[in-house]
Amino acid sequence: MELQKEIAKRRTFAIISHPDAGKTTLTEKLLLFGGAIHTAGAVKSNKIRKTATSDFMEIEKQRGISVATSVMGFEYRGRRINILDTPGHKDFAEDTYRTLTAVDSVILVVDSMKGVEEQTERLMEVCRMRHTPVIIFINKMDREGRNPFELLDELEQKLDISTRPMTWPISQGQTFKGVYNLFNGELNLFEAVASKIGEKLTDIGGIDDPRLGQWVTQAYADKLREDVALIEGVYEPFDQGLYLDGLLAPVFFGSAVNNFGIRELLDTFIDIAPSPHEREASERMVNASEEPLTGFVFKIHANLDPNHRDRTAFFKICSGKFERNKFYHHTRLDRKVRFSNPTQFMANEKNVIDEAWPGDVIGLYDNGIFKIGDTLTEGEDLHFRGIPSFSPEIFKVLENRDPLKTKQLEKGIRQLTDEGVAQLFIQYGTKKIVGTVGELQFDVIQFRLEHEYGAHCAFTPLRFHKAFWITSDNKEQLDEFLRRKSTVIAYDKEELPVFLAETEWMLKIAREDFPEIEFHATSEFKTEGSRS
Repeated sequence: MELQKEIAKRRTFAIISHPDAGKTTLTEKLLLFGGAIHTAGAVKSNKIRKTATSDFMEIEKQRGISVATSVMGFEYRGRRINILDTPGHKDFAEDTYRTLTAVDSVILVVDSMKGVEEQTERLMEVCRMRHTPVIIFINKMDREGRNPFELLDELEQKLDISTRPMTWPISQGQTFKGVYNLFNGELNLFEAVASKIGEKLTDIGGIDDPRLGQWVTQAYADKLREDVALIEGVYEPFDQGLYLDGLLAPVFFGSAVNNFGIRELLDTFIDIAPSPHEREASERMVNASEEPLTGFVFKIHANLDPNHRDRTAFFKICSGKFERNKFYHHTRLDRKVRFSNPTQFMANEKNVIDEAWPGDVIGLYDNGIFKIGDTLTEGEDLHFRGIPSFSPEIFKVLENRDPLKTKQLEKGIRQLTDEGVAQLFIQYGTKKIVGTVGELQFDVIQFRLEHEYGAHCAFTPLRFHKAFWITSDNKEQLDEFLRRKSTVIAYDKEELPVFLAETEWMLKIAREDFPEIEFHATSEFKTEGSRS
């Protein structure tokens, strides 16, 4: 059966990490091994001219960071690999959280020098919440770093997950010799080649092969044998079932910038990582093998092509077969829609496709009909569960610096907030308040408004603690609250009232004075209400 065959071929995953751990570099090298690109330029500094394949926005090129999710696909060993490269910076964590709703597994990149960092812990919390299978790649082994056993202990303690080494490093830093594959007895000698695949593979007769000392010196061979004996004595054998349940993380060592340790990671990944399976909707569980198409929008991005002022909705297919020019049911709008130019991505390159399958992420041209979380089906009313928008922590008033570009500013800020970069609240009918979870988002918004829309703006800080959506079954009490708190009430883009709490104490007083009002720290109540 064609549908089952296509599902079995697919592996859709996200690469996540703390900033500067090497996530975008690893993404690029996976594309290199998959034959999707032939040379790679590493992201080394803000001044580089050659930027990473997945960092296509101008501000990403200037700063050397990823601030938007990129989608890339390639074929490898008969499999269709879909990579979602996520922002590493903590200010864009919400975009990463939403992306994790669209993948079946995750590769977590850890810096061998720094170990587990704060952002890594937060990302793993989301993975655990969704029981997402995780593979860990410990990067930068060609630099001086932490002891591998210490790193494994820290991973287990801080990330609350069991680990199982799949490869093991032979020394590290300046004396890094390579990695030993614990399962097939293959020795992979390190060779520093950053621009092409430069691995030297050596077949040996396992850990006891006397030739091992000839390749890595006798001292390192003896140390490797000691380490392997300790690993086999301490760590349980790899259990694929525990991995698929998100309870056990296989661990690989290497150097992404030098293409080293990538082959073992990629080969193991396609063998053990899950194909698309079932996904939870509010109404029922949806199995990937169901014939009718279902899927949801997890991201919206304006101006992927600077030459065309377009909006693209990133659509994850959950079941069935997507076909070009076929009519589908837009659940929220209750209307039929069709798409004449659906695309698949290779970083900033897009190709029009005729069909796509469960696990694929495709781009749909959006003329304003989509919001994050929207569902397409062949008629059934379904609402896939996802991660909602969270209450912002930083609030600033948007000020127009060029009255002649008012329309451009209005269009730009609405499109950018539709993408989920920030949230927009309106006060007194005209005052625009932008809320984010980090300062860097304001720089991105300001940059993109100027360079993509020709609109110049400034931001004035506001002293608010958090934003809370407010609802109540008691209309009189809600109206009274809105009247008495009018100076700290704003409305979101759907014209729902939001209470801007100045302090935690003011929130506490408001709750005590108005006990029948509910204060929502996330937007989840909106979708719940639309489904009831």
